[in-house]
Amino acid sequence: MVMLSWVSFWIDRRAVPARVSLGITTVLTMSTIITAVSASMPQVSYLKAVDVYLWVSSFFVFLSVIEYAAVNYLTTVEERKQFKKTGKISRMYNIDAVQAMAFDGCYHDSEIDMDQTSLSLNSEDFMRRKSIRSPSTDSTRIKRRKSLGGHVGRIILENNHVIDTYSRILFPIVYILFNLFYWGVYV
Repeated sequence: MVMLSWVSFWIDRRAVPARVSLGITTVLTMSTIITAVSASMPQVSYLKAVDVYLWVSSFFVFLSVIEYAAVNYLTTVEERKQFKKTGKISRMYNIDAVQAMAFDGCYHDSEIDMDQTSLSLNSEDFMRRKSIRSPSTDSTRIKRRKSLGGHVGRIILENNHVIDTYSRILFPIVYILFNLFYWGVYV
């Protein structure tokens, strides 16, 4: 479960539902594991080795959720600073890209990409496009998805926060050190 919580460091920081649901799921699973192990063990007045391991592991899972809260907060602060500085919203949170992603499920990382598949929120226009789908529109969409597939790694690297980058390395190293210490002491 601890390693599963680290997957969120690799998910794009704008994918709030994905990261939050992964974090909450791992936290709840760890609490369920702790409860199940406590119920199956004899009740004693002292701390057991399994309790130490599960509580520290649960702490690591909880820290991964807190890490995303920090990334989300700092991203918001950066966006506000950029908005005050330039007077417009960053390309990172281009509202047209967000709207287009809601319609077709693809992230649009460039204005050229947006021009090729510009979507309107006008319901008549959207319904007309949906009912009359030409082969050229479908081929443009397929072309865009193929071009996006080749650049997924670049997009992830450009759109992550420095905290995510450090967390990808720091969390596993610290957890491995904890495991070495724990198994060295208790075995």
